[in-house]
Amino acid sequence: MTITEMKSRLVEEIFEWKQKRNAILLAHNYQIPEIQDIADVLGDSLALARAAADTSADVIVFCGVHFMAETAAILNQEKTVLLPDLEAGCSLADSITADQLREWKAEHPEAVVVAYVNTTAEVKALSDYCCTSSNAVDIVRSIPKDKEILFLPDMFLGNFVKRETGRENMHIWMGECHVHAGIQPHQVEGVLTEHPEAELLVHPECGCSTSSMYLMSEGVLPKDKTHILSTGHMLKHSKQSEADEFIVATEVGIIHQMQKQNPEKRFVAANPDAVCPFMKMITLEKVLDALKENKHVITVPADTAAKAKLAIERMISIG
Repeated sequence: MTITEMKSRLVEEIFEWKQKRNAILLAHNYQIPEIQDIADVLGDSLALARAAADTSADVIVFCGVHFMAETAAILNQEKTVLLPDLEAGCSLADSITADQLREWKAEHPEAVVVAYVNTTAEVKALSDYCCTSSNAVDIVRSIPKDKEILFLPDMFLGNFVKRETGRENMHIWMGECHVHAGIQPHQVEGVLTEHPEAELLVHPECGCSTSSMYLMSEGVLPKDKTHILSTGHMLKHSKQSEADEFIVATEVGIIHQMQKQNPEKRFVAANPDAVCPFMKMITLEKVLDALKENKHVITVPADTAAKAKLAIERMISIG
């Protein structure tokens, strides 16, 4: 049996077991191509949270990382949420603990806490709002201007939101995603030199996002060709744009879907080494094992889930 035939058989079995268990397969845009191609819903964190909240399936197989499966479990206490590989973690979520957040809140007792969705359930439970990169600006703008804000844990997204909203009373946690932080301004400038007609798509978590905003304001980067977007909006923009070449500054997994949706266009990674090892852990074999064996059930204690759910529901309702 060839590798192609083996993969085809695995996909057939996955579909059979999905039907048997009334399961839905949710996958993030950074997953490996084989997983993206069989997902019932493929999207960014916000789209997947909304899909998890709306599904009538009995079982949710989450092809992403641990905090995403936790979010689905918080929204669906009565459903079974499976994460095909328990080792699929997140360096950004690990950059702040619940105890650290308690200490930070104690220093700013009147502040509103806005937590990026890339956080643990315990951190979400201590937060007033969750957000994703696609609605962080809208959420901060919805908070009264006289309210102090603690934004966590991503400093690049936080600085982007602070600049977009003009909020001077916003404090930012110094956390980062090691993959996005590794996409540096000099790499972007180098690729732009090689592809001067390309549009530049930048994820606000990236180490180059703050400099990109500055370079746009200084006229170094063309405003009409530089777009700071969530992964979901990157996909949407690349379909709607009349440009035929794009430089993509985020985890490279998204390029598979971009190329699939736009076969006539060209997509170039700002940093080809921007690969999240955690996002690549889930395979077809692991998805099938999870379905067959009810493997790696993700649960969140009821009291933690109840506190975190309000912040997540606010995220889902805005933007």
